[in-house]
Amino acid sequence: MTVPTQQVETHGLPLREARAGARRRRAARGAREGNRSAYWMVAPATVLLVLFLVVPVLLAFGLSFTNARLISPNPPRFVGLDNFVRAFTSDPTFVRSLVNTFVFAAVVVPLQAGLGLVMAILVNQKLKGVTWFRVIFFVPVVTSIVVISILWDFMYQGDGLINSMIDTITFGASQGTDWLGNPDTALGAIIVLSIWQAVGFHMIIWLSGLQTIPEELYEAARMDGANAWQQFKDVTWPGLRSTMVFILVTITIAALGLFVQIDVMTQGGPRDSTTTLVYHAVRKGYREQETGYGAAISLIFFVIVLVVALIQRFLTREKD
Repeated sequence: MTVPTQQVETHGLPLREARAGARRRRAARGAREGNRSAYWMVAPATVLLVLFLVVPVLLAFGLSFTNARLISPNPPRFVGLDNFVRAFTSDPTFVRSLVNTFVFAAVVVPLQAGLGLVMAILVNQKLKGVTWFRVIFFVPVVTSIVVISILWDFMYQGDGLINSMIDTITFGASQGTDWLGNPDTALGAIIVLSIWQAVGFHMIIWLSGLQTIPEELYEAARMDGANAWQQFKDVTWPGLRSTMVFILVTITIAALGLFVQIDVMTQGGPRDSTTTLVYHAVRKGYREQETGYGAAISLIFFVIVLVVALIQRFLTREKD
């Protein structure tokens, strides 16, 4: 027997609206269950980030205003800005570390980015055997930087491979130098090693960006009579803008955080010629057990990286 519509409506909402409400409730329940599943999936990563990133940053911020030592029977005492004043006024090694860090970044960032782009363009050509060159260029990236630093330490020695090559090429007219023991060449030697080790990684990133540029754009440019340089300037470079921003940021952060090569090869170098902010912070905070002062240097480093990243973001922003 068919129930009249008026009878259904007398018991509440119309049948169509009741069904729609049930569907909305099921959808809302499904959304809540999906959100709970998402929260459980991100929870482990969130806990690890809080424990190993947020908590250390907060601890470093608090310790930087104290005279805390790594092993001391005396409790830490609040000293205000004394650690920061000491860094800029009475610690020449900190000033030298600051200069070395900026010199290293100023040289490595443009050279490594530019060389990686050139290599990416070369290996992006449709030539026989180009895959082998990609593998060869990328091998240093997947090799431990500690192992590479040890190998290059042997190569840089007075009787190492580099000086032997110089002696052979110049027929004995030049025997090279003690690359890591000479204050004038130690930082440059570290720069060469660092660029060689990491340029393959950025080559791959540039290459992935190149492969997203449609071939039709190049065909249109060639039809308009554009030469190779004009194609690069008007097609390739604009298409690589987002890739360029990412590469500049990653290279800059890695360059400012230089540590492993210094720790393995020079331990600061002669007359602190290769010491950096991160190495100086580790040396003060752990090896010399001045935890408060090391935390202050780390906080200065954090502010510098943040400022540099913001400046880069401003200079590479989308312009209307």
